[in-house]
Amino acid sequence: MRSIWKGHIRFSLVTIPIQLYSAVESDADISFRQLHKEDKGRIQYKKVCASCNEEVPQSDIVKGYEYSPDQYVVITPEELDKIKLKSNKAIDIEAFVDLDEVPPTRFETTYFVGPSGDIAIPTYSLFVAALNKTGKAAVGRIILREKEDVVLIAAQDNTLVLYKLRYPEEIRSLDDVPGVKSEKPTDAQLQLAQTLILSLEKPFAEVNFEDRYKDAVMEIVQQKIEGKEIVSIEEEEKEGPVVDIMDALKKSIEEAKKLKKGA
Repeated sequence: MRSIWKGHIRFSLVTIPIQLYSAVESDADISFRQLHKEDKGRIQYKKVCASCNEEVPQSDIVKGYEYSPDQYVVITPEELDKIKLKSNKAIDIEAFVDLDEVPPTRFETTYFVGPSGDIAIPTYSLFVAALNKTGKAAVGRIILREKEDVVLIAAQDNTLVLYKLRYPEEIRSLDDVPGVKSEKPTDAQLQLAQTLILSLEKPFAEVNFEDRYKDAVMEIVQQKIEGKEIVSIEEEEKEGPVVDIMDALKKSIEEAKKLKKGA
C-alpha cells in the first residue's frame, strides 16, 4: 500500500507523524472502453469550441466562471496561484465531536491513516485508544492537491480512518425532497414495523456484500473470450396487488421468522 501524503496530526502540544493511504480499491470497478463498432478502434475525444465549431488546442483553453447564463469571467493560472494555501503538512485538530452527530451526507472520500515510522507508534496507539474510549472523532483540515478540505478522523479497531467531508453548502436541503410528508403511524403499525426490523437484524459483518452485477458481467466477458453464445434468462417482476399495511407487516414477520429458522 503506497502512501499518498505524509505529515502530522496536531492538537494542543501533541504531534503524531502519520501517512495517508487510499482506502478504495480502484481496480475493483468494472470499466468499459468506447470502441468503433466497425473496426473496434478506440474512440477519442476532441475539444471543440461551441461558438466557432473549431477544434481548440490545449494552449488556447482558459478557465472561466459562469456568473450568469453564457456570461463568463476568465481566471488565469497566475491568479489562482495567488490564493493557493501553503501546505504545512499538518492536520490541525479543531474539535472533537460525536461520530453519530455527523450526517451521512457529509461523508465523501475515505482514507486510512497509519503511523509514520516506529517513533510514531506509541502516540498513534494512544490516540486510537482515546478515540475508542470516548467515542469521539476529530475534526480538522488538510491540504490535498492544493485544495483545503475539512476532514473527520475516527478510530476503527486499531487503526485511524480519515473521511474527507463535504462542505454544508454542497448538500441539498432535506426539505427539497419532493413528496415527503409527515404522517404519524398508528401504535400498532409502529410496533409491527419495529418487530419486522428486529426480526431481520444481524451484525453488519454478516451482511452479504457480494457484487452480483460485477460477477454477472465478468461471466459474460469470460464466455465471450471462450467464444460461447450468451444466453440470458430473465424473469419479469410483476407488480403485486396492493395489500393492507398491517397484513403485509404480519406476513413479512412470519416470512422473516421462517428465514431465520432455516438459516
